[in-house]
Amino acid sequence: MRLKHENFKMVGKLGVIVLGMFAFGYALVPIYRAICEVTGINVLALADQQIPGATPKLPANTQVDLTRTITVEFDANSRGPWHFKPAQNTLQVHPGEVTTVMYEFQNVQNRTMTAQAIPSYAPAQAAAHFNKLECFCFSQYTLAPGEKKQWPVVFVIDPKLSKDVDTITLSYTFFEVGGKTPAAPDTSRSTSAAAPGKQVGA
Repeated sequence: MRLKHENFKMVGKLGVIVLGMFAFGYALVPIYRAICEVTGINVLALADQQIPGATPKLPANTQVDLTRTITVEFDANSRGPWHFKPAQNTLQVHPGEVTTVMYEFQNVQNRTMTAQAIPSYAPAQAAAHFNKLECFCFSQYTLAPGEKKQWPVVFVIDPKLSKDVDTITLSYTFFEVGGKTPAAPDTSRSTSAAAPGKQVGA
């Protein structure tokens, strides 16, 4: 009987501990808010109290120039037996805005091939302001016969790009590694076709 009584007491103590832990967990939120309000560490908590009903918002990315829109054209050239194309031909972007476009590849040969892409830009002055954060052109890729792949290009256009430029063409040439590296695509035709006073890349 005494052992049974001791067991009941132990269970009771454990139950009190468990309830205390749950209560402490629920109390953490108001305690945290109180500390934030006193110390001023959590700016969002202060804003909620000062403006009842207000919804906290993350600050806007001030590096994005919403006053400008640039048309980016995507071009794909292959030197060899590849199917190579962008998932979309054009995009409208703001300078400073991080953008992603996908490119599609397929090895249509009956043998494994390794290839790499080289980029070019038009107008040429855009190259220094077209920053690629991720690009398949950084590496070589090996594709099995008939294999298809999709790879992204993540880029941001520097807001310092001349305001005269409202169209940029990003052109890739995809070629088999081991062969002669092709020259960059000839962009003179697209440039000459542009309207006077408007710079358009190829």
